[in-house]
Amino acid sequence: MYIEQAPGHMTSRRSLILGGLALSGLVAAGCSRAADTVAETGNFSTSEASTGGQKVAMTVYRDPSCGCCEAWARIAGESGYKVTLLDDTNMPAVKQRLGVPAQLASCHTVQVGGYVVEGHVPLDQVDRLLRERPAGVKGIAVPGMPVGSPGMEVPDGSVEPFQVIAFDNAGGTSIYKG
Repeated sequence: MYIEQAPGHMTSRRSLILGGLALSGLVAAGCSRAADTVAETGNFSTSEASTGGQKVAMTVYRDPSCGCCEAWARIAGESGYKVTLLDDTNMPAVKQRLGVPAQLASCHTVQVGGYVVEGHVPLDQVDRLLRERPAGVKGIAVPGMPVGSPGMEVPDGSVEPFQVIAFDNAGGTSIYKG
C-alpha cells in the first residue's frame, strides 16, 4: 500500500478543542465530499515523482476527519511518492512549526525533500520544486481548498482558478505558478 498510517499523536483536551475549532470550517467546506469524488472518478495524476530514479518519501499531516487530505495523499502515492499519512488534531501548530504563512493555510501540510507543501498543490508542481530546488524557497502552497484542485475534484469537472504560491523562511511570498 502506498500510504503508511502512523500511530496517532497524544494530544491534550485543549489542543483537541482548539484544533477542531480551527479546522472545522475547512472540513465543513467539503473535505469528505472530495475523497468520495476522487474515489468515484479515479482522477489521479501520473507524474513522475523521483529524484535520481528513486522515489521520494513525503509526510502528509492532516486532521483525522479530513477526507480531501487523504484523497491528495492517495494521488501523491499514485504519482510515485512514498506517503506517510500522520493524523494530527492540532494542525495550526503543525503549520506554525513548519513555517507556513497564515495567509497560505489549507487543510493539510506536507514535508518532502526538505520543503513544505501546503494544501492541494498539483503534483507536477511538487515534482518541479524538487527538481529545480529554487534558492530561498521554503515551500509552495495552494491556499484554501479550491474546487477542482488535486483532491478537491467534483463530478461535473469544474475547476476554480487557483495559483501555486512560493514562500520563504521570512514569510515572503511570490507566485510559483499562476
